[in-house]
Amino acid sequence: MSEIIDGKNLAQKIRKNLKIEVDELKNIGIKPKLAVIMVGDDKASKVYVKNKSRACEEIGIDYEEFLMDENIKMNELLDLIEELNNRKDIHGILLQSPIPKHLDINQAFNKIDYRKDVDGFNPVNVGKLSIGEDCFISCTPYGVMKMLEEYNIDVQGKNVVIIGRSNIVGKPLIQCMLKKNGTVTICHSKTENIKQITSNADILIAALGKAKFVTQDMVKDGAVIIDVGINRNEEGKLVGDVDFENVEKKTSFITPVPGGVGPMTIAMLMTNVVKAAKNIGM
Repeated sequence: MSEIIDGKNLAQKIRKNLKIEVDELKNIGIKPKLAVIMVGDDKASKVYVKNKSRACEEIGIDYEEFLMDENIKMNELLDLIEELNNRKDIHGILLQSPIPKHLDINQAFNKIDYRKDVDGFNPVNVGKLSIGEDCFISCTPYGVMKMLEEYNIDVQGKNVVIIGRSNIVGKPLIQCMLKKNGTVTICHSKTENIKQITSNADILIAALGKAKFVTQDMVKDGAVIIDVGINRNEEGKLVGDVDFENVEKKTSFITPVPGGVGPMTIAMLMTNVVKAAKNIGM
């Protein structure tokens, strides 16, 4: 019988513990603070930003939002980031993506001080992750690793297959899994015979953004399935990249959508903000 990996419950547990940590930091004069930059008027981004501000409020992290017009120039965005880099009261800086096409997101990530880069996208943190040094790990992969840890799912020696090679999820997950001695294969839109590869996976992570892409015949019996996808079907209902109803029957562990990886992403962002506050201090 498959066990559901309850990301919502685990995220609440993490947030509860963070609240205690934040109270302790405030007692020694450190007030963790997150700055969120949002450029333009993307509807989904607005929802994500609201969820982040709610989480901050619940945990006791100070929060400041910077809403920029979608027509701002690149140098204006970089100037704002520089200003936040220099502000002593701000420990974490997050640039909500996507940003308008005329702006270079990588240039913006490069500009964020890696010590305040709580999303883990600055090349310094990306590089540190790949050589196994302490760093900020981007929040979704970090959440995935926490879930495996919580449910005592051992990665060592296992065949780990990741579908999706984004800078935000797929690529950092490779490093996280290698660090735990997993044998990692990455699949993407140009991969041939994908079913042959996925059906050998002990741990299969779907992060490609296609509703119900992973079907029952792509999964081996007893596999662990982590579904990172968030898609809306024709009825407007949230669904993952995995055909949950049919795939679940074959798995040992599986994450649902919603209530799986999603809540963990925000919990790990909060974890990174608290870590930054500890590192930087007052």
